[in-house]
Amino acid sequence: MSNDTPKSLESVLKRYSKGERDFRGMELDDADYTLAGQDLREADFSESYLTVDFSRSNLRGASFRNANAKTCSFEDADLRECDFRGAALCSTTFKGAQMQGAVFTGASCHSYVLSEGELPSW
Repeated sequence: MSNDTPKSLESVLKRYSKGERDFRGMELDDADYTLAGQDLREADFSESYLTVDFSRSNLRGASFRNANAKTCSFEDADLRECDFRGAALCSTTFKGAQMQGAVFTGASCHSYVLSEGELPSW
């Protein structure tokens, strides 16, 4: 993790409000964090380790490419056009999420790897 990578949710929200979208390599997996209901469109959480509640958040166009998003909640979130390629999604929930145009190719959940065009059904 680089020195300029945000290390807290407060830092993410503050930097996002100032126009930053690059949050790659974050490590928010040592507690149960919540960003529920936040507007984080086009944020890039690629290659991050996350244990975050993103329910009801607007994440349209965001990237979680190659992220470890195990145990995250994306329930009722706007995930349209998101990139989850190669992400680890064990125990992650997507109930009620909008996923039109989202890409999950190569993402995995408990040894199951999603194919091109496949969306999680859990």
